[in-house]
Amino acid sequence: MTSGAVAAARNILTRLHEVMASRSHAQAKLNTVVEVIGQCLDSEVCSIYLLREGMLELFATRGLAQEAVHVTRMAVGEGLVGTIADNIETLNLAEAAAHPDFSYRPETGEDKFHSFAGVPIVRRERAVGVLCVQHVEPRRYEEVEIEALQTVAMVLSELIVNADLIDEEDARAFGAAQTGPEQLRGLTLVKGLASGVAVFHQPRVTIEHVVAEDTEAERQRVILAFEKMREQIDRMANQAEFGLGGEHEEVLDTYRMFAYDEGWTRRINEAIDSGLTAEAAIERVQQRTRMRMRQIDDPLLADRMHDLEDLANRLLRIVSGQIGTAAAMGLRNDAILIARNLGPAELLEYDRRRLKGVILEEGSLTSHVVIVARAMGVPVLGRVRGLRGVVREGDLLLLDADHDMATVRPSAGAIEAFEARFAKSRERQAAYAALREVHPTSLDGQRVQVMINAGLRDDVANLSLTGADGIGLFRTEFQFLVSATLPQRERQTRLYRDVMDAAGDKPVVFRTVDIGGDKTLPYLRHDDGEGEENPAMGWRALRVALERDGLLKAQARALLEAGAGRTLNVMFPMVAEPWEFDAAKAVFDRQLAYLRGQKKVLPEAIRYGVMLEVPAIAEQLDLLAPKISFLSIGTNDLTQFLFAADRSNPKLAERYDWLSPAILRFIRRAVRSLEGFKVDISVCGEMGGRRLEALALLGMGIRRMSITPAAIGPIKELVGKVDLREIGAAMEGWLASPPEDLRAVLTEWATRRDIQVD
Repeated sequence: MTSGAVAAARNILTRLHEVMASRSHAQAKLNTVVEVIGQCLDSEVCSIYLLREGMLELFATRGLAQEAVHVTRMAVGEGLVGTIADNIETLNLAEAAAHPDFSYRPETGEDKFHSFAGVPIVRRERAVGVLCVQHVEPRRYEEVEIEALQTVAMVLSELIVNADLIDEEDARAFGAAQTGPEQLRGLTLVKGLASGVAVFHQPRVTIEHVVAEDTEAERQRVILAFEKMREQIDRMANQAEFGLGGEHEEVLDTYRMFAYDEGWTRRINEAIDSGLTAEAAIERVQQRTRMRMRQIDDPLLADRMHDLEDLANRLLRIVSGQIGTAAAMGLRNDAILIARNLGPAELLEYDRRRLKGVILEEGSLTSHVVIVARAMGVPVLGRVRGLRGVVREGDLLLLDADHDMATVRPSAGAIEAFEARFAKSRERQAAYAALREVHPTSLDGQRVQVMINAGLRDDVANLSLTGADGIGLFRTEFQFLVSATLPQRERQTRLYRDVMDAAGDKPVVFRTVDIGGDKTLPYLRHDDGEGEENPAMGWRALRVALERDGLLKAQARALLEAGAGRTLNVMFPMVAEPWEFDAAKAVFDRQLAYLRGQKKVLPEAIRYGVMLEVPAIAEQLDLLAPKISFLSIGTNDLTQFLFAADRSNPKLAERYDWLSPAILRFIRRAVRSLEGFKVDISVCGEMGGRRLEALALLGMGIRRMSITPAAIGPIKELVGKVDLREIGAAMEGWLASPPEDLRAVLTEWATRRDIQVD
């Protein structure tokens, strides 16, 4: 805010305070307010529209026809005024009539006015009115004028309520009627059904007092808040356990830059100088940041502006004393968590017994929080725009993450229909749970192993809950993803030992850390700091570990120490060439020799394996097979590499079918190339957890699958209904001469045998 804007806003606030404190009636106060604003901004027109009975009504004006007062009304979303209220954003137009949302109202006499600027009057996150100015000559308003209007609008929101010019209950009722029983559309990130009340991860700080009584006292509050915030950021940075050649934590670097940015501090102090409280000043500057964010097309710059907004939220919470998240306060009821975005560590803070689902304004299929949520069994719906404008704290939500939607404040009929679906789902889950002690054996007597994918210490409990044969994939990177710093070797050792202790005599396959690509760590980045155009096929997984040998060395030592006296299963991800396996195993061999020299207790046996994700290694399995004990086919990455289809791209997510003859023939060829070798073959990934796809895998000779815990019961049931020799013969024929739609043919085959595959 410039000195001109500060002076104008300060002058207006001083006069408005006098007006609203006077004993005159509400209409007279508003009439005086528009005159004051018009005079201070040298504006020919100044008008105030307020929300009344669901419509925006012209309550006061200077410059327009007085006969239009309380006559001109428009719906939220109608005309320029309605657009401002609907979007809760500012408009600044040199020619109002040229805007596509312009709506001409002849009774106002606004024909001669060309330029237009308007800002929303916001109360408790809802637009309760609009303040606008107009001029005869076509021109865009100066930034100082817009800033002054925004500052005044903040004050008006408090003064209008205090003067009983609007009723907050009516405003809330309007909001409920406007957004009503309504469906939200988004992108399914983790499938599932859930119901619960809406809980905001970070409830917004409600600013009760906007006008400062003591400017210097407010300035001191901000100074102290900045000091505390900077201490927090510095402490986070100093706790970083890098140890990898002087790397720096990019996110914290950005936060520190903004935390010490003098320009940001100056703008907040200038807002205080204009007469605002510390909270209102921070919010005022934050509003400006949001406006700039809407105008930024560059994703990198947009991310930086998001960082600044996150930091402003932190500062606002510190200065107001409202620091805790909903997790810190605890969930009292079954809850659906609402957030713009979440980190995995933040999600793990919530009580799993109460947390039933998550809805995000942002989020992506491969974000860290989605990886953790899937492991927790929590359905997630992402990319739902305008959540805060539709959902209120405590609203009942029905989350259907199977069909990309959620229902807010559902009708009785919608609740009944949802509960019927939910009940059916629970019945099926109960039937699957009854199979816990059942060993999956086919109709022709063949035993199939079903194992779970895991990544968290608590996931091991699913072994006993599902009766799985073991953990076929333990994603060690989860510990890295949920940590703000690189986990020390001792922490890794404790985790791996705890997991093996909890698993008992059931095997656990530890995949060495798979980071990079779609699982970037803020504390581990390229030396040059550059991003990758195609990270999924870039610097990730074993490639990172071999380059950062300290990373793999620490993990190797941790796994070997944790496996003392037991059989240790180690799997390397994204192996493309046999030499990569050799290099990774050599790291373990050196650590094994070191521990032997230290007279440490060693694992009784070490079994090494690789993941078949990169198609190139399939052409060299005969060279690799003598060196490995097991091979795990990672269908998620394998599919995207085979089809050159980024699995995080929504446009391609459903384009390439797992039952395409291309992927099935590839897997069959890989399986056959290992015949004669003592190599256990398994499939891990979502493909093995889907009944129809699992049926195809069984038909190609796969007898071991590692899948999500929720899929164990369904796959056990499937195995018990299938004659593996029969499906094997059928698959052989279909792959020799593929039908036009193998999915349809396989579904028909299963249906004729009363095998449910959906």
